Amino acid sequence: MTGHQHHGPGGATIASGVHLALVGSPNSGKTTLFNALTGLRAKTGNYPGVTVAKYEGTARIGGADYVIEDLPGTYSLDPISLDEQVVIDTLDPEDAGTPTPDALLVLLDATALRRSLGLFAQVMMSDLPVCVVLTFSDELEARGGRIDVARLEQALGVPVVVVTSGDRRQLAALEERAAHWQHWPRPPLAPPIDPAENASWVDSVLERAAYVPAGGDPRSARLDAVLLHPVFGGLVFFAVMFTFFQVIFSLAAPMQGWVERLFSWLGGQAADHIGNVWLGSFVSDAVFGGIGGVIVFLPQIALLFLMISLLEGVGYMSRAAVIMDRLMARFGLEGRAFVSLLSSVACAIPGIMATRTLPSARDRLATMMAAPLMTCSARLPVFVLLISMLVSPDARVGPFGAQGMALFGLYLLGALSSLLAAAFFKKVTRGHGKPLPFYMEMPPYRVPSLRGVLFAVWDACRSFLRKVTHIILATTVLLFLLLNLPARSTADLRGAGVDTHNASEVSAYVLDHSYAADVGRAVSPVFAPLGFDWRINVGVLSSLAAREVFVATMGQVAAAENPDNPRAALQQMTYTDGDHAGEKLFTPPTLAALLVFFVYALQCMSTIGVLRRETGGWKWPAIGFGYLFVLAWVMAFFTHTIVSALT
Repeated sequence: MTGHQHHGPGGATIASGVHLALVGSPNSGKTTLFNALTGLRAKTGNYPGVTVAKYEGTARIGGADYVIEDLPGTYSLDPISLDEQVVIDTLDPEDAGTPTPDALLVLLDATALRRSLGLFAQVMMSDLPVCVVLTFSDELEARGGRIDVARLEQALGVPVVVVTSGDRRQLAALEERAAHWQHWPRPPLAPPIDPAENASWVDSVLERAAYVPAGGDPRSARLDAVLLHPVFGGLVFFAVMFTFFQVIFSLAAPMQGWVERLFSWLGGQAADHIGNVWLGSFVSDAVFGGIGGVIVFLPQIALLFLMISLLEGVGYMSRAAVIMDRLMARFGLEGRAFVSLLSSVACAIPGIMATRTLPSARDRLATMMAAPLMTCSARLPVFVLLISMLVSPDARVGPFGAQGMALFGLYLLGALSSLLAAAFFKKVTRGHGKPLPFYMEMPPYRVPSLRGVLFAVWDACRSFLRKVTHIILATTVLLFLLLNLPARSTADLRGAGVDTHNASEVSAYVLDHSYAADVGRAVSPVFAPLGFDWRINVGVLSSLAAREVFVATMGQVAAAENPDNPRAALQQMTYTDGDHAGEKLFTPPTLAALLVFFVYALQCMSTIGVLRRETGGWKWPAIGFGYLFVLAWVMAFFTHTIVSALT
């Protein structure tokens, strides 16, 4: 048995074992099979271009450890983009930087077998053991097609196993075949790759396998007549996105209230029952006030990813890319870039990585620089907090909730700004890569897998909670220390005229004279024109670790000022110094400026790190951070000025 050391996502080492790589065209079911074999639940979607990096996991097959690798989807081994080059490098035994797999599982889509066989012929040139996994055979039959699997196996000269989603017996049959990979038969002659000879070979294979292609899907055709219509398709897309954000506020609000009341009660219990003042304050203010202030937005995160997963699973994302291609062409981009930008709605990191599917270097760079402007899920807690302070939950615009419309407007602003930024960088950058016609496979509409949707939501929530317990916890602890140091003795407090028997007065004095206040006041000349005070400044600076930390910071400050009702404390905060001392802090101009600032600012060091990795240096990450900060400041200043004039 051969074995290698492999690395999974994030650089984690995966145990040695037999190395099986999954090869196939986009949307052929590779990632679904990968999840079934490994249980890692990598992202899947009913549209091409989901896997843009290698995913690795382990499986126990036949008493041995197997390393399963999900390669990016490709239609051929003649690469036109970086993700397709990954496949070439993996199959190339002379590429010393990439371990060559021991064997290949080549996925062939039964509904598009003629096209899939072209890729199979190229893969057979690698001289690696190959087993064919025939997917979507159930869909082939449902659409009036058929195939003789045994005769297909004879025609190809390699093992063929049928696997359909959710069929454990078929998966067990594949694992049994994989356990004997050393003994897989090979054809005496490799399929021809010359175009003319290959076409004749494909015809002979299809004839030998008694292949009848799938008929057209009338249901998909009827839906596409509307969803891909130049006018109606755009209106449907707009309506879908609008409903998207209405749902986030309308359904999540009650659940958020329950979570908020729970953490408020826990904070009060901690303050009342922990004898040590400092420890009680830490648990109450930092843990339940700060971290709890972020966790309360978990319902919105869950709903966001639920709706994204449903749209992906049903097959609408491919249609959305085609619709948006017409718009994106006006900005010098193509529909493939829309998939990258759409991925950024969840997180800018996979969106930036998804640019590997773009064949043009200029398009890649332009899209990468624009991706952070797409409103990611990390901004959602910030937006929900600020919108709830700015807009009454009872306010409506016609039949629609004003809060949901405000959230939709912020996402729309980010999306339009992203397109404009992409167009700008497309014009000013140089790069290679010739323009290619845009193509996007239209998968049939499918009922999303409930298990897959629930796993996608769970993974998103788990990732959010992991960030809370790691990055946000560490930042919260640091903020707690900065907000409560230097320590003040009772004598110091009395000397400053503070009533030591009044906990709120003591807390307010300590906060106002803390190290955090010093840092916030130090940067006040930069942010004062936007209406920010030192507390908001500290929140903005802390959000560089993760955007959600802004909410945790304000939660800590509010909990320190009013542990029983932190939200009321936020609403009632006033400027502590300067020309506006004593005036209300969170006024409509300041709230609007904050919202706009977070639409544009690149407040995420992880995104900057991925930009550095994808561009190969610090030049473009520095440009990205710089231009977005300046843009955020300018737009926030104009917003503050305009709203001040109107109110």
